[in-house]
Formats: sequence, structure tokens, C-alpha cells
Amino acid sequence: MKRLLSLVVAALVGGAVLTASPAAAAPAASGTGTGFWHAVGSQLVDSTGAPVRMTGVNWFGAETGNYSPHGLWSRNYKDMLDQMASLGYNTLRLPYSNQLFDPGVKPTSIDAVQNPDLQGLSGLQVLDKIIAYAGVKGMRVILDQHRPDSGAQSPLWYTSAYPESRWLSDWTMLAQHYKGNPTVIGADLHNEPHSIQGGGGACWGCGDTATDWRLAAERGGNAVLAANPDWLIIVEGVDCVSGTGDPQCGWWGGNLSGAKQFPVRLSKPEKLVYSAHEYATSVFAQTWFSDPAFPANLPALWDHFFGYLQKQNIAPVLLGEFGSTLADPRDKVWLQELMKYAGTGPTGMSFTYWSWNPNSGDTGGILNDDWTTVNQTKQAILQPYLIPPVGSGGGTTDPPPAASCAVTYHVDNSWPGGFTASVTLKNTGSSALKNWTLGWTVPSGTQITSGWNATVTQTGQQASAKAPTWAPDLAGGASVSIGIQASGASTGTPSGFAVGATACTT
Repeated sequence: MKRLLSLVVAALVGGAVLTASPAAAAPAASGTGTGFWHAVGSQLVDSTGAPVRMTGVNWFGAETGNYSPHGLWSRNYKDMLDQMASLGYNTLRLPYSNQLFDPGVKPTSIDAVQNPDLQGLSGLQVLDKIIAYAGVKGMRVILDQHRPDSGAQSPLWYTSAYPESRWLSDWTMLAQHYKGNPTVIGADLHNEPHSIQGGGGACWGCGDTATDWRLAAERGGNAVLAANPDWLIIVEGVDCVSGTGDPQCGWWGGNLSGAKQFPVRLSKPEKLVYSAHEYATSVFAQTWFSDPAFPANLPALWDHFFGYLQKQNIAPVLLGEFGSTLADPRDKVWLQELMKYAGTGPTGMSFTYWSWNPNSGDTGGILNDDWTTVNQTKQAILQPYLIPPVGSGGGTTDPPPAASCAVTYHVDNSWPGGFTASVTLKNTGSSALKNWTLGWTVPSGTQITSGWNATVTQTGQQASAKAPTWAPDLAGGASVSIGIQASGASTGTPSGFAVGATACTT
């Protein structure tokens, strides 16, 4: 599905060991700005010169054998994008594989009832639909060549089946296809180039045209700019770079220390954005997580790998992927420190969180496993740094009516070790809540064992109640009472009630 990672456990000889995987700116702007973007030093600006920033999310799936973003088997794509925008994500990073564009390849697992207008479309046409509606919401989109084929991540930007010529021709095709569409602002040229065990794979600055990712990024970036001079060219790091200080290796795609000596040279330098990937200890136990100085050691580590580019006003940096299940207590600390490092407001470092999808095995998602309710713990950490989309990225439509809801919670009966309770959801808006799902955080030590009047489930401390099939909509002003039985103390107070992205009053 997505990348694994690498780590040097001894001196860098013959490659890494693989594991399983400020310039002054115009007055501050919000949202996604106007027109296409470029860089002034390390600050991204829109066509008017106002500072802008990606505070986005990854929605993966089109790079897999589904050949379409995941979750369309259970939800409508517009509903997904409405929720992203309402939560404050102004940019969508869309991974794809080159195999998506092969003749005869068709998207799968798209529910016909939920997404009737996606039926029978090619992979590119599905992307067109998603991008068009993202523009309606004022969001921006960056395209990510995640892998050559849908099977697995590749260390290089090409394989024998999908040579560099195909990589270049597909990027040229996409650049021409979306030329003039200000919703699509950039090309992430290849996801997580990295070295391989025993030698080989991608390097930075080694001078070998077959493996030097820096040189390939120049070829690819300049080919894209020749076809579409409006796009940003997004260049990820590699994993291991010798001669730039310790640590020599980090995450796949996360090490940009070589760009100081060997910068990427484009025909339009103001279109260059460097991108780094960064993950938590629950993804892999990198040595810096067990350093006694943790987390105070993190800013210097990030300076070394990528932050110097932004701090020294060399070029903008995009944190293209970062995420966690928050399973390890250090993960939450790591995420909080990373967001502080990125900074607030439009002058902060851009980011696209991995991932929207809950089915990312090593990180989970912003969405819970029901593909509808929000992981409130993650969202609460990211929320202060999000800049919601405003204006238009390329589309127009009337916005949907605002949703609103209220919840009351009452313990009906209790006994040693368990209780029953009622959760009453009221639609306080004027429009129906369609196919609603109510999510909330249960107190520590509480486990829901059954429910009625809705499909009630619990994962970790996140609970959800999905509308019954016989009554999928809740009319304006109407209420529904959901019953639950649970083990644990009845004295705890649940929190974070929300219908999708809409927080409910209590």
C-alpha cells in the first residue's frame, strides 16, 4: 500500500539495510490563494504574491490494484471531499501508479449506488471527477507517482516493465491534461526513492544517471515544466546520504541532506519544492526515538534531514507524508513536536498527512475504520495548524446546507462491571443527515458489547453508531435514541461526539 523504511545499523557500506518496510512576503492570505503557486525563497506564494501553505491529506488507492482512491466502496467521493474541506484540509495528495494508465485497466471496488457517476470510467476519468470536485471546494491537488506498477513500492522511479521513458511520458501527459486547471498545482515526481540492501537503488549526488535521483528529478521536472510551466515540481529525498553528517540514513524519501551540495536544478527554479517523509516509532523504531534526549533531539534531527532548506531560505519544504497509529505514547509526543516544528499560519512548512484512509496498516487514518467518523485524537493535534480552503481552485457550485447536531448521554442502568446507556442524537439543522454515522470517544476502561437502533462498533477508544438500513436519514429537527450496553464503570463521561466532520453540542 505504501512505503516501508530503511535504517543504517552499521557504517554505510554498500547501501542501507532495509526493514519491512524567509523571504519577506505579501500580507498573509488564508486558504489556497489565487491561481498557480511559486516560491519566493522558501515561501510559497500564489499568483498575487500572497503567502500560501498546503495543510493537506493523502487519499491513497489509485496506486493499488483498485486503481481508484479507497473507500469508494462505502461512501460517495463528494461526501469524502466535503468532509476533508470542512475539517480544514486544503490540499489533496493523490497517489497513482503508471499501471493505472495501461490500456484495459479499469478501476474496481466503486459502489454503484454511492458513486453512480463514476461507473464505467477509466482511472484517469475517476481522478478527473475527484479533482473537479476538489476544485469546487477550493482545495488544491498534487499528483504523486507513487510507484510504477500497482504491486509494490520501487526504489527507483522506473522498472524494467515501466522504464524511465514511460515515467516521463506519463508525467508529460498529465501535465498537458491538467494544463490551465488551477486546482492541480504540482507533481510529486516519485514516492520514496531509496537504497536497497547490499547496494543499489537510489542515491543523491552520486552522478550515475541510472540511480542518481537528483539527476532524474531534474530530467523529470524539466519535462513537466516544458509541458506545463505552471506546476510546482515536488522532489522527495532519499533514505541514505553519506558525507553529510549523522545520521546518514532515515526514512525512505526523508533525507534531503544531499540537496545542500547537490541541489535540484530546474528551468524554472521558483517552481521547486523539496519534500520529506517522516514517521513515528510505531512505524519503525529508529534510534532517535530511544535517545535519552527524546523529544528534545528531534528539531536538530529534522534540521539535518530537511528543515535547513526552509530555515536557510533555500526552497519550500513539504512534509509529504507523516502519520501514526499513536499506539506508542511517544508517537503523540512526536506528532505534537513535528507540528510545532512546522509552525502555524501561511508561512509555516507545508504538509499532507498520511493518511485520510483508515486502512493504512502502519498508521491508520484521520477516518476511523467505519470510513466516516473522525479520529478525534489525531484531528485535535493537527487542527491548530490547518488552514481551511477558501475561494475557488477551479470550480463553482452552491455549498451544501450546514449540518448541526446535539447529543445527550444518559446512563439507564448499572451494575458491578457494566451498564446500559442511551445516546440521543438530534439533528438541529434544517436538512436531513443522510446515511449518518455518529462517532465519539469512550472513557478509558469502557468496552461497548452491544447496541440497538443503530450499528454500534468500537475500535480502541473510538466508538461509532451507523444509521440503520431501515432509517438511513435523520430529518431536520428529528431525534434518534441509540442504546448501548458496555462493560466497565458507568461513571466515565464520553466525549467528542460528531457526525462525520460536524461536532455535536452536548
